[in-house]
Amino acid sequence: MATSNGDILMLEAPPPDASRPWTSASNAEVVDALPYIDDDYANPAVKREVDRLVEEEMRRSSKKPSDFLKDLPPIPKLNFQDHPMLAREFERVRAGKPPVPLDMSRYGLEAPPMNKRNDETAWKQALQKAQRLLQHQVIRLENLDLMSKHGPDVWKQYNQQLEAFLSRQQAMALEQNEKIENVNRERKYHQQNTAYELNALSAQWRGLCLKNIEIQEACAKIENHLEELRREAAERGWNLEVSKDNGPAFPLE
Repeated sequence: MATSNGDILMLEAPPPDASRPWTSASNAEVVDALPYIDDDYANPAVKREVDRLVEEEMRRSSKKPSDFLKDLPPIPKLNFQDHPMLAREFERVRAGKPPVPLDMSRYGLEAPPMNKRNDETAWKQALQKAQRLLQHQVIRLENLDLMSKHGPDVWKQYNQQLEAFLSRQQAMALEQNEKIENVNRERKYHQQNTAYELNALSAQWRGLCLKNIEIQEACAKIENHLEELRREAAERGWNLEVSKDNGPAFPLE
């Protein structure tokens, strides 16, 4: 929205996206509010009237909640064909079942049960399990040793990367806020400068509307008066349709 001299008063919406028809406002009314010079927003009476109109529209509306979503794209179907574990977990969550507890028995070191104490195979399996657990503990110790040597430097480098990322994001946010502030400042400047012209045009429009109403009222009175004259002429037998060239339309007294 702009004035005759090209000053921008209100930013127009971008063109509708054909791939997202639900964002199109083709059937909606254009809101041409000027918040920097319109004083009706803080008026409680206006707010009550707006709330009443909204409630009335909601009562009269025949739309159901599902009608507001019919223009949205359909929800994609989840396909776990190549991920059976995710499929089982999805079905479990959808059925509301509790998660399966983790099996911690593999981390325990126990001797064979009493009925297999004389079974050589059972003792070999227990020994292999003990060797696996021992190797696992050795690897954990090696990892802890590497962490103690190189962990602080790695964490410092990671923190530096996070700080650099945070600085970039803050700079981008500051730049966007400045752009938003400039747009709002420009809108406020143009709206306030054009407020006098808009108020004068509004007053002129109201005056013309009142004058038109007065003219319509005067025309209606004239029509009523002419109708009364026609009725009176008809009662006296006067022919008002006779041309003036043919003489008077009623007898001279």
